[in-house]
Amino acid sequence: MQKKKFSEVAARNGDKNLTARRAPLYEREGDIRSPYARDYTRILHSTAYRRLKHKTQVFFNAENDHVCTRIEHVAHVESVAYTMAVTLGLNEELTKATAFGHDLGHAPFGHYGEQVLSSLSEKYAGEKFWHEKHGLRIVDELELLEDDAGRLRNLDLTYAVRDGIISHCGEVDENGLRPREELLDLSTIERPGQYAPATWEGCVVKLADKVAYLGRDVEDALSLGLLDRDDLAKLSRIFSGGGAVNTTVIMHDIIVDVCKHSSPQDGIVMSEEYFEKLTAVKQFNYAHIYKNPRFNAFQRYASLIIETLYGELSGVYGDVFGNLARFSEVYPALGGAFSSWLAKYCNPDILPPQLRQNRPASDNLKIYGDLSDGRVFARAICDFIAGMTDAFAIRLFDEQLRF
Repeated sequence: MQKKKFSEVAARNGDKNLTARRAPLYEREGDIRSPYARDYTRILHSTAYRRLKHKTQVFFNAENDHVCTRIEHVAHVESVAYTMAVTLGLNEELTKATAFGHDLGHAPFGHYGEQVLSSLSEKYAGEKFWHEKHGLRIVDELELLEDDAGRLRNLDLTYAVRDGIISHCGEVDENGLRPREELLDLSTIERPGQYAPATWEGCVVKLADKVAYLGRDVEDALSLGLLDRDDLAKLSRIFSGGGAVNTTVIMHDIIVDVCKHSSPQDGIVMSEEYFEKLTAVKQFNYAHIYKNPRFNAFQRYASLIIETLYGELSGVYGDVFGNLARFSEVYPALGGAFSSWLAKYCNPDILPPQLRQNRPASDNLKIYGDLSDGRVFARAICDFIAGMTDAFAIRLFDEQLRF
C-alpha cells in the first residue's frame, strides 16, 4: 500500500485561510503548538467536552459502566481518523482537533433528545436544532475559557476545525468524499450534510464518524440483550463471511481498505465491496437496534424530561431574572442553574445585583442581549437544555416531582 498519498494536499499549519480565528483568544510568545494543536487543547479543557462522558451515545444505561457514552464515541472517531490521517499523509493535528470537537453539540439522551429539542426550537425559536450546527454555536458563542489575563473569552477556534464540526454529518451515505473549494461563511449552512468539509482532514473525520459507531453499537446491543447470537451470526455472514465481527474487525478492515483505495484524484473512498458491507451493517443496525421497540419507553421518558424542563423555564419570560428569583424559591436547582448560566450571556445592565457581584471578568459575546425577544429567550432555553448531561437533566426533572 502506498503511504502519504495526500501529503501534497494536506492542510498546512501556515495556511492563514484555514487557521484564521475570528478574534484571537490570546497569543503566547514562544508557544510550541500549532494552531490546530491549540484548538485540540482548548476543546480538551472545555466543559462541553467533559460533559460528553455523561451523555447517551445510543443506549441510555447510566448504571452500566461498559456501555458506550458520547465521550467514548469521540475517542473512537479520533482513533479511526488519526490512523487514516497518518497513513494518508494528512495533517494529524487538524484531524485530531476536528474529531475531538465533532460531537460537542449533542443534547442529552442522544439523537432522540436532539429530535425533541429540535421540535421545541422550531416551534418557539423559529429554527431547527441539529447537533452539528449547535456544535459550532458552542465553540463560537457558548463555551468559555480564561485567557492569560484571567478574563473569560469564547474559544475562538480556527476556521478549519469549526468547519469540520459543522460539516461532519456521518449519516449521509456516500462513497468518495472530497473537500469543497469555497471557504464559505459557516453561519449560512442550513442543514446537516449540506456541504462537504473544506479540508481532506474534515472528510476523513466525517467517514470515521460512521465507521466508529457501527461496530461498537453491535457490541453494546449484544451485551444488553437487544441482539442474540443468531443475530450476530447474520451480521457475521454479511460482513466477514462467517468470521468474527466486532468493533476491532470492522474498524481495522475498513481503515485498511480506505487507505488502500483513497487518492487525491478519487477522494476518500473505500472499495465497492467494503462500501456495500458498511451499508449493510448500517441497515442491520437500524433494523435490529436503533428501531428496536425496547427504545420506546426511553424515548417517552426523554421526551417527558426535555419538554417538562422547557415548559417550566418558558414560564419565566418577561421580567426574566425577577421571575427566576421567585421560581427558584420553589425549584432552587433548576431556577438557580438556569439563572447563573443565563447571566453569562446577557447584557450586564439587566442583571440583578447578586448576579453582578463576584462574577469573573469576561469579554465573551452577550448573545441573548436584554432578553426582550421571545425567540431569543426560547433559543436560550434550548441552548441550556442541550448542554445538560443525562443525569443533570433527570435531577432537575425529579425536582419537579417533589412537593
